[in-house]
Amino acid sequence: QVHVVESGGGSVQPGESLRLSCKASIFSDVLVKCMGWFRQSPGKEREGGGIICRDGSESYTNSVKGRFTISQDNAENTLNLEMNSLRPEDTATYYCATSRVYTFYSAINDFSFWGHGTQVTVSS
Repeated sequence: QVHVVESGGGSVQPGESLRLSCKASIFSDVLVKCMGWFRQSPGKEREGGGIICRDGSESYTNSVKGRFTISQDNAENTLNLEMNSLRPEDTATYYCATSRVYTFYSAINDFSFWGHGTQVTVSS
């Protein structure tokens, strides 16, 4: 069974930063094409933040471009999310996931392996 473990969430004030991490054996699977971070707030649909893919492509939603950066450490099977200049609207549960097709950040149904999420709260 594949286990996806996310960590790094917490409570911060607007303008501060957080680094989220996700470890999963699936990240070393050669069939994995893309890996990404998604988020969901109560009463809202899950939305894509950004993804990176094996072919070198990347995509981010406009609300996080220039503030969030995704990186991958293949040796440690780790997917990281650097979150800067956090805003109250960034408050959500953040999930990492993988896909076995080349896709786009908004194609949530293409991602098949998900963690349980880590909570990020941004408030003053």
